[in-house]
Amino acid sequence: MTVVRHRFSVDDYHRMAQAGILDEDDRVELIDGEIVQMAPMGSRHAAQVRRLQRLLQSAVGGRASLSVQCPVRLGEYSEPEPDLALLRPREDDYASAHPGPEDVLLVVEVADSSAEYDRQVKAPLYARHGIGELWLIDLERGQVEVCRRPGPEGYAEVVVAGPGDVLSPLALPDVSLPVAEMLVP
Repeated sequence: MTVVRHRFSVDDYHRMAQAGILDEDDRVELIDGEIVQMAPMGSRHAAQVRRLQRLLQSAVGGRASLSVQCPVRLGEYSEPEPDLALLRPREDDYASAHPGPEDVLLVVEVADSSAEYDRQVKAPLYARHGIGELWLIDLERGQVEVCRRPGPEGYAEVVVAGPGDVLSPLALPDVSLPVAEMLVP
């Protein structure tokens, strides 16, 4: 017997939320048609997100919109909620629709216990949908993996940056963020 899986579309996913099947407090996201439970967020992960939020907001000002743990629609079957995303500014602040790949300047994922999942599942997903740049903050290793040049097979360029390095998003090259200041101790 062949097992056939049903893939949920983004529209199905939204209907489940509207019907009360999914609650806004549920820590889930839609990845390739599957509703995936996100790991509980520990205090170190939360501190890392807050630190990056403060640093990025200060560095980019009004040149980009900073989105914190909000959905990004990637095609018909995926709507991840990256820890942070820099978006093209828009008058309506994306009230009419969640941002899509064309709106995303940078995605940041913070990985504590989820590093392998982020590398194996989320990074290829972002790359397949043309997200130009992903920073994976690996809390265990104390480093940032900078992923660029997206394609159907994943990111063609992955560079590891440590505390002595300085990062600049491709879309905002004049923004300089020292990795040592980015990482929580």
